[in-house]
Amino acid sequence: MTEIKLTKTEQRVFDYMVEFGSITSLQAFTDLGNSRLSATIFNLKKKGVVIGGSTVTVRNRFGEKRYVKKYWLG
Repeated sequence: MTEIKLTKTEQRVFDYMVEFGSITSLQAFTDLGNSRLSATIFNLKKKGVVIGGSTVTVRNRFGEKRYVKKYWLG
């Protein structure tokens, strides 16, 4: 098995998905201080990590529907 070299930021996002099953940009910002989750996901995929994703509907503080991307390993 080949070991993949990850940056600290990439490792934190990877570990978060392992521990919690998935991650959204709000979780990445709040829990990890990562304001560029899509860039981190792009880099992880480029390094060979298999990541799935889908768009989920959430409500903002005004009750309006918004759409965010949710990522998971696999």
